[in-house]
Amino acid sequence: MELNKLTLAEAFVGLRNKKFTSQELTKACFDQIKKYDSKIKAYITLNEDEAMAQAKTADDLIANGGELPPLLGIPVAIKDIFCTKGLRSTAASKMLANYIPPFDATVVKKIREQGGVILGKVNMDEFAMGGSTENSGFFLTANPWDYSRVPGGSSGGSAAAVTADMAIYSLGTDTGGSIRQPAAFCGTSGIKVTYGRVSRYGAMAMTSSLDTIGPFGKTVEDIAIIMQQLAGHDDLDSTTPNIEVDDYCEEIKKDLRGLKVGLPKEYFIEGMDLAVRENVLAVAKKLEDLGAELIDVSLPHTDLAVAAYYVICPSEVSSNMARYDGIRYGLSEREGDLNDIYLNSREKGFGAEVKRRIMIGTYALSSGYYDAYYKQAMKIRTLVKEDFDKAFEEVDVILTPTTPTTAFKIGENANDPLKMYLGDIFTIPASLAGVAGLAIPSGFVDGLPVGVQILGKCFDEKTVLRAGHQFQLVTDYHKQKPNLK
Repeated sequence: MELNKLTLAEAFVGLRNKKFTSQELTKACFDQIKKYDSKIKAYITLNEDEAMAQAKTADDLIANGGELPPLLGIPVAIKDIFCTKGLRSTAASKMLANYIPPFDATVVKKIREQGGVILGKVNMDEFAMGGSTENSGFFLTANPWDYSRVPGGSSGGSAAAVTADMAIYSLGTDTGGSIRQPAAFCGTSGIKVTYGRVSRYGAMAMTSSLDTIGPFGKTVEDIAIIMQQLAGHDDLDSTTPNIEVDDYCEEIKKDLRGLKVGLPKEYFIEGMDLAVRENVLAVAKKLEDLGAELIDVSLPHTDLAVAAYYVICPSEVSSNMARYDGIRYGLSEREGDLNDIYLNSREKGFGAEVKRRIMIGTYALSSGYYDAYYKQAMKIRTLVKEDFDKAFEEVDVILTPTTPTTAFKIGENANDPLKMYLGDIFTIPASLAGVAGLAIPSGFVDGLPVGVQILGKCFDEKTVLRAGHQFQLVTDYHKQKPNLK
């Protein structure tokens, strides 16, 4: 039995029945990391000594018997945008290359309290700005299916680690598609939660009105288990409403009879790979075979979403990045006057994409341009949300492609920011609307994984998880593994 290849659900049962120990499970993950991560480069910082100590503590608790929390003894990879007490947290930026936080993000704290095992921190686009993990301040991460291709982004390291069985599950963030797109490119499952469903406290802010926290898992069942533990109100994050968390693990067991699935015409556009289009329609047919009803819907403002997002996002980036001033923490170039410190610290600390978004956002918010850009973008955001609200009056979930193509070659789009931004065309609208979205593997095109996303109403994660789980019960795309070399 290759322990690192187990799903979270399988690992928990094995630990509970004492078929193996958490230390053995954790060592299997580190052995896989040592074997393959020199080529994949998913991890920025390994946490081996502390992880093995956490695993031993978990084994002691298991030996004592009693009620065991679902994440006890399970190895997890953490996107490097989350603060981890005593463990380097860089946001994949030279600005924070040596930053060690004095506190844990809420989601990390919850994992620690359950007795989870933190393997380390994984790579990402710098401060979550990008869709390929090529914008990391340190190094590129490769797609486990083809080392010449990107794993997606910004949570590329999180997706790659799970796909390559270098972690049982991982944490990521999704602002405009940063969980769903890498899940599709790497052939794993990931969820963008409703805005506010999971606490953002301790995650370094990029676009505060859009950032969401969610897990990657080997199955939708695993995601349901993780979500059960992470979702809910947090006094430290005022955007988390005190809305009851559904019993996701029970809800996913319900069949799909009577489920109304919307197919939006605006998501089947010119320029998308025809094989990707056919894949989505095949998934729709499979859901119909399971008892769902297919209904055509319209989301008419979809074509405006990308433009609106790339005004709103940089505007908030401009504000959030102001804290990295070379004075309080992070990289500091202390020569010259105060203005020199600001300029030199940011020049050396930030990469090209971060600088690009700061400049775009500062311009959009400047006097004389606020009304023309930011205000108009927010109006479009409202229209996009109204599109979803109207569609969800007719259907329970909406089925769409996750990405217009499979994973592209490393460097292919590096000099074309607009082409990179347009790659988010299917993920951004749900982000602007704040709704839930689950990405699941749905097949292969030319040997590379493709995925669909199942979008649901706000705080209705249970229904998208149910649809995804029932699909995975009758398919095996999520069980396919890359042939690592």
